[in-house]
Amino acid sequence: MRGLYVVFLIFIFVCCIRAKKMRWCTVSDPEQRKCAELAKALVAVLPPAAVAAFARLSCIRASSTADCIDRIKANRADIVTLDAGEVYSAVKQFDLVAIAKEIYSDGGCILSVAVVRNSSLDIRSLQGLKSCHSGVRWTAGWSLPLGFLLSRNYLSWSKEQPLSQDVSTFFSASCVPGAAAMAPPLCSLCQGQKSYIRQKNYHCETSHSEPFYNSQGALRCLRRGAGDVAFVDHLALESIDESERDEFRLLCTDGTQAPLSHYRHCNLGRGPGGGMVTRPNFRKVVRKFLMTVQMLFGQQGRERQRFQLFNSSAFGENDLLFKDVTEKLAILADDMDVSQVLGLDYVALLKGLGHEGSSLEDSVVRWCCISHAEQKKCEQWALSIKSDPLVCVRAVSMRDCIEKIKRDEVDAVSLDATHSFIAGKCGLVPVVTEYYGGKCVPAAGSAHLEADVLPPVAAVAVAKRSSRNIFIGNLGSRRSCHGHMYSPAGWLLPVRHQLSLEHNSSSDCDPNQVYNEVFWKGCLPGSQGNLCKVCMGGTGEAATKRCADNHNERYYGNMGALRCLVGDPSGKSYGDVAFIEQHNLHANILSLSSAGWADGWTSSDFELLCGDGRRAPLSEWESCNLGVIPPNTIMTRPVLTSRVYDFLMKSQETLAANPNSEFSLFESHQYGESDLLFKDATQCFVHTSHMDYRSILGEEFYTHVEAVFNCTHSDILEFCNQDVCSIF
Repeated sequence: MRGLYVVFLIFIFVCCIRAKKMRWCTVSDPEQRKCAELAKALVAVLPPAAVAAFARLSCIRASSTADCIDRIKANRADIVTLDAGEVYSAVKQFDLVAIAKEIYSDGGCILSVAVVRNSSLDIRSLQGLKSCHSGVRWTAGWSLPLGFLLSRNYLSWSKEQPLSQDVSTFFSASCVPGAAAMAPPLCSLCQGQKSYIRQKNYHCETSHSEPFYNSQGALRCLRRGAGDVAFVDHLALESIDESERDEFRLLCTDGTQAPLSHYRHCNLGRGPGGGMVTRPNFRKVVRKFLMTVQMLFGQQGRERQRFQLFNSSAFGENDLLFKDVTEKLAILADDMDVSQVLGLDYVALLKGLGHEGSSLEDSVVRWCCISHAEQKKCEQWALSIKSDPLVCVRAVSMRDCIEKIKRDEVDAVSLDATHSFIAGKCGLVPVVTEYYGGKCVPAAGSAHLEADVLPPVAAVAVAKRSSRNIFIGNLGSRRSCHGHMYSPAGWLLPVRHQLSLEHNSSSDCDPNQVYNEVFWKGCLPGSQGNLCKVCMGGTGEAATKRCADNHNERYYGNMGALRCLVGDPSGKSYGDVAFIEQHNLHANILSLSSAGWADGWTSSDFELLCGDGRRAPLSEWESCNLGVIPPNTIMTRPVLTSRVYDFLMKSQETLAANPNSEFSLFESHQYGESDLLFKDATQCFVHTSHMDYRSILGEEFYTHVEAVFNCTHSDILEFCNQDVCSIF
């Protein structure tokens, strides 16, 4: 086996490397020494033929990671390990490529934690304190904590100047290595040597020669009493001795504190770990080199007794060349985009924090519209307000909106409860919730409404009064009308009831399977097969194929399901039962005539089908329904919550101040549909960005929808669950 191993190494170097020199960029004397020892170890263990073909490892001493990036770009070095935030900058601004990622015991990601020694500190009141950060634009030390503070509105960012300027005034003093050129006050606590000679200036540099550099340095900053709080990655906590662990605490997002061991539940967010970069034309050489050194000196390396790639203890410093807790390197494919390497959420966060500089997108809110009618209403909204510019972006469904928000193609959308669950799983967060109660009266001292109780709506099953032999329990082989795929009233809740004698509600938990088994055919927009056969598609400007998951399908939504129940104007395409929401049922029935769909229908022509087999007038929906539904929630990416919230409040105030305006946020019938952009039953928006989506949905609804999706395939959840932390 040993002989085969040697032959394999010779093949790698002779056939693939072709005498290319490998120049590793280091940022301190200890790192330079470790790199030199790696070079010696390679010469010692490689076969002579491989050594001849491979012109050895050269170690290039630079002053900082930024200097390394410059050197690699200029072909004066070849490879360096960077924090994920620096990887992004190297790829987007310097045209380098990510070639490998560090993988730790839990995968390829890190958690950002806020560490303190003072037991009275609170994450909600950090303003005016002294802060220690691992590095500027670093994942755990900068981007994730600032993203959190912005999302909760604890930190205000005017957008008229770089974020670093506002951070420098938020904290009374800081050490943020690498921030000297951005905002000098962010370097006031740093202790590296100062010099007018660049190569000798280590003050506030991303170099081990700055004592407070990286997560270990930020903890050192806290230990020495220079700072009140240190923002570091959870991996650095392992370096704290058991004897002193009780001296430190973590700040949790709910305002509490926790022991260091609770970092999985008490953290400020998760992001990608470190990675290596090189020039595009050198990636093949670097890939072979990294494979070889890992094979030789990695955790399972054959020559690990001679040199340990992921151990820096012999050189008097931590995390040299790689993080010491690295278990292996994941070599990346050539065709991987930076979003695939770092994750969509993280890339969107960096853009939101201004990593690519300011752009037109920073001053607009992009709203997601899923139909021609919504686009028209959105454009009228844009013309009617005086707040930040509104841009209306078209998507094909709510699921498409969620994906577009995650991809940073749009910013916000109002989602029903099931889609809010999906969006929450996708990393989106609430901004405001639609309020369906009485008058919106803000609490004393508050400009906007906050409410502990969010009025729900009810899901109901409706049939024509003339269809006397239709009940919940004998719906087998009937024709069904559902609002749309994943709608709470049309898709999620009816399956909890025994719809027909042949169907046992406890045997199947996939609604699509249940409805296909129970009903002869129907219209469930967004579905396929028999559950699309009753659908009609769209006409005119809203022309679309049948069963589209948006208002262009004439049987989409609450209004569409009612049309489906009544039948098209020709009387041909109709259903026997409609699963819809109760909140605007009467208004939708009245609109059948005014919109020219069907004349003469009144509320008395319809009855509710109760879960116990009874039938009841529409007015008895409180006692005859299929379940209650949490309100719609406007959701966005975490870093945009403050901007979207301010935009919505300004819109609401502008329109409220002009009661004679032709435009209303919460009316849709003039566009030929109902519930466009928001539910028509909405009275105002309730501030909920301080709550998580699970709290808004309520434990009972959340548990139910989670159970359904545990046994129901969903493309959008599959997309959302692509975890950059575990795919390598």
